[in-house]
This record gives sequence, structure tokens and C-alpha cells, in this order.
Amino acid sequence: MRPLLEVENLEVILETKARTVHAVTDVTFHINHGETVGLVGESGSGKSITCRSILQLLPSPQGKVTKGAIRFEGNELLHYSKKQMQQIRGQKIGMVMQDPMSSLDPVYRIGDQIVETLRTHRSMSKKEAWNKAIELLRLVGISSPEQRIYNYPHQLSGGMRQRVMIALAICCDPHLLLADEPTTALDVTVQEQVLTLMKEIQQRLGMGILIVTHNLGVVAQMCDRVVVLYAGKVMETTTTAELFRKPRHAYTVGLIRSVPRIESDEKLQGIPGSLPDLSQPLEGCPFHARCFLATVECTKHEHTQLREIAPGHWSACYWHERVCDET
Repeated sequence: MRPLLEVENLEVILETKARTVHAVTDVTFHINHGETVGLVGESGSGKSITCRSILQLLPSPQGKVTKGAIRFEGNELLHYSKKQMQQIRGQKIGMVMQDPMSSLDPVYRIGDQIVETLRTHRSMSKKEAWNKAIELLRLVGISSPEQRIYNYPHQLSGGMRQRVMIALAICCDPHLLLADEPTTALDVTVQEQVLTLMKEIQQRLGMGILIVTHNLGVVAQMCDRVVVLYAGKVMETTTTAELFRKPRHAYTVGLIRSVPRIESDEKLQGIPGSLPDLSQPLEGCPFHARCFLATVECTKHEHTQLREIAPGHWSACYWHERVCDET
């Protein structure tokens, strides 16, 4: 069966008068029906830009896709007009934004916002849409939805606002859900509830999920496969189990070592340095200046291309065998 979503050799720039930032460079991955794929990396790695490119939600006029393909159910989305994309957004591809307080309209009741989305994409009367909105709020675990539907966003807690965002994203039974840092602003208990909710809805609707996160705990709980991004490039991609069992890129090892472990007495190891300047040309591996294994080979383009080093396991690390020894 053909993948639900295919992103191939995607390149995105952010252009200002002062400089041009190469935010995403040669990113390739796919999502199958009913599968959850995680986009992982530290802030500034190009995760959200990649996610927004799928729905043509890049900042305008600065953001531009300069190369590549984005195919959804076999159709090339980059060739779609604005009107065609409006039919795709919400109806076939839902999106949960990172900050629900800035994504929900503060001057409209949450019920009105869900009803508007339903009536835009489906032939429903206002009464039918209102009843459906109550049903959706109940589905995402909001108590007393008949009363809550009249609330404004500021009257809800952070966890409840995120649940409303999920209700908005799934109201038209989309085939694909894009979740951009859906649990960042939530406490640990609410995080767990939201992630469990997303998995339950996925099983019910059979949709694919692309989840953008820097939290490896979320990845372990939610994802079937993982795409590790750094400086807008794919460093490694494989199944979640294989990534934690046998990482094959030094950056992935750095991310895993940065996670605190309750059962370990070892000192927490961070990744030294910071992301490179993406407005400047990058030679070789973009991570080499921060890498504990870096040698002169890591500065050469031909040595740092993404390649399959085991069945279904791709890495852009020249020293992928030495990475195994380090872990």
C-alpha cells in the first residue's frame, strides 16, 4: 500500500532583507496509514517548519519551499492552489498547534469555533454541528461538555484548551493528524492524559500521526518510527525500538544522554555548543563542531549523506559503527 504521506527531498528557506536562512535541507520521510512518526530534535532543528510546509502554513512572504515533493494520498500538495489547500486543511489533514491559547480565537466561544469548522467542511445545520461539537468535547474527555461549550478559551485550563484543539483537529475525521509539540506547555499528568487520548482517537479513526517533539519520553510512548532532525537535515531515521536500542548517529546519542534517568547516579550529559548559523553554507555534517567523535572526514559532504546502514535504519553519520561502541 502506498504511504499516506510522502515528503521527499524537501528544502525550505526563510528569506528576509538581511539574510536567507536554509531552515530545511533535503528532508525525506513517509507516514503509513495508522502509523505514528516522530520528528525529533532540539529547538531550531526545522521540525515545525517541516510540519507547517505540509499544509502550506509557512510565514508569508518569508517562507518558501524551494525544492522537493509533498504527496498526500498520492496527490502533490505543493501544486495545490490556496482554495484546494483550504479543503485539505481540517477535512483530510488536522493540526494541533503548539500553543492553544494563541491558536484559539479569544473572542469566540469554543463551541462556535468547532461549529464553524464543521459547517465549513461538512453539510450540517447549525443544530447538527452544535450537537456534534458537544459529542467531540465529550470524546476528548472534557467534563460537562453541554456547559463547557459556552466557555471562552481563557476560562479553560491549559490541558482543557489542548483538548479543545484536538477536538477541532479531529472534528472532520481526518486521515492525518499533525501534532506540533502538543504537550510542551502541559504538566506531566496532563501530558499523559493528552497522549493517551491521541492514541485512543488514532485507533478509533485509523489515522496517521506526525508528532513534532523534543521530548524522547513522548517518542517512546507514541511513535512507531522516528526521524531525527538537526539544523534542518535528517540525521537518522529508524523504528523507535531500534533508535533506543542501537542509535547510529552521534547526535541521537547526545539527545538520549541528555535525558535524566531516575535509576542512574551518572551525571547528566548535555550537548555542548549550539546550532550552526543556517544562513551560512554548511560543509559536511552540520553537527561535527559539537560532536565527540568528529574527525576531518565529518567535514566532507560525500561522507555525511543519509544512507541505509541496516534494513530500515538510515544514518548520516560517517562514524556510525563507532557510535554503537560508545553506547
